[in-house]
Amino acid sequence: MSGKRRAFRERSAAELWSPLSRFVEAEARLGQWASLSSARRLAYEFLRFGVKQAWACLFGGVMVALVVGTRFFYPADAPLARYDALFLTALTVQILMLAFRFESPREAAVIFVFHIVGTAMEVFKTSHGSWVYPEPAMFRVGGVPLFTGFMYASVGSYMMRAWSLFDFRFTRYPPLWQVALLAVAIYVNFFTHHYVPDMRIALFAASAFLFARTTIYYRIHHHWRTMPLLLAAFLATIFVWLAENIGTYSHAWLYPNQMATWAPVGAGKFGSWFLLQIVSYALVALACHPEQPDDAPIAESRARHDDRLSFRSKTGAQL
Repeated sequence: MSGKRRAFRERSAAELWSPLSRFVEAEARLGQWASLSSARRLAYEFLRFGVKQAWACLFGGVMVALVVGTRFFYPADAPLARYDALFLTALTVQILMLAFRFESPREAAVIFVFHIVGTAMEVFKTSHGSWVYPEPAMFRVGGVPLFTGFMYASVGSYMMRAWSLFDFRFTRYPPLWQVALLAVAIYVNFFTHHYVPDMRIALFAASAFLFARTTIYYRIHHHWRTMPLLLAAFLATIFVWLAENIGTYSHAWLYPNQMATWAPVGAGKFGSWFLLQIVSYALVALACHPEQPDDAPIAESRARHDDRLSFRSKTGAQL
């Protein structure tokens, strides 16, 4: 292998995740072809970003497909209830992902924690009428069918996989004990706000204070890019909120105002999902132990920033 190809491979974030590592050689040749022009490079990086996101969303995408598919195609008179079919299918998918190494044991352990945390909150919320599961189920805890834990687990699965695929690094990252305390406070508030004043405004402020200066360094291809952590959480919340609308439209669960006629999930739930993103991020961070970028990513990011400023300055002068 030539020195150039070896350097190309050593910088490939695809090698961080075993199901993609087998494609590194072919991808390297495609990347070299794309590097011959800026237009190719931009198109290739956009495509690569989409492929990585699709891999990261694999389990979540399967769950959404199952929820929608069983709503419209599952036989109403089937001997196995729809919710039970969802649970058994999701469990089978989880086992297969482990067996075929699409998921590591550490990822599965974190996802199991998501399952437990999510199910516990579901049991409490349904008992207080926050939402309902309108169909029967044999595999259930109280009024909560067990497939719902996999909906929370899909968020953890996405975060764990994206962390590896994009090779996340962080600057100005708050101490883990502070992140953990914030996550606990957010989680507890989902229970206590039924009895005492809701503290979510204070929790939004605490999240902003804690992560306002935190930056994520990530790689789509070879070059490092950056994004504020709070912006990443906001963007992820948009997709979770959209998935919730799909879930309620498919009658996987329903809010009280959707019982007679379906209506989109209210904007107020967006804030709830944002806070849950912080909790989810904390759980994954405790398992993955966030790392600082080395000097190369920081220097590359600063150079790109300086180039953008220079371009804007020249463009402004021409105008």
